[in-house]
Amino acid sequence: MFLRPQLPTTPHPPAAAEHGQQPTCSCHPAPARRPALPPATTGAVAAVLVGGVVLTALLAAVAVTAISVALAALVLRSLLTGGHRR
Repeated sequence: MFLRPQLPTTPHPPAAAEHGQQPTCSCHPAPARRPALPPATTGAVAAVLVGGVVLTALLAAVAVTAISVALAALVLRSLLTGGHRR
């Protein structure tokens, strides 16, 4: 009993607000409701998935190209600097 929190009692709204009627006070306008988003169609989901796969493949191709260019640069550098030492 000592450590149990006590919840405050909440006042009940007036009966007019329960039935969806407009409040009599016009000093506080009702908040605007956002329109609901349309449901996702199968075509939209497929387009997003295909786009993700294509972008991932392009990113992988760029990464492989960058690695191969870096390796070619290292091989050429080692060949060119090895010729000056002889």
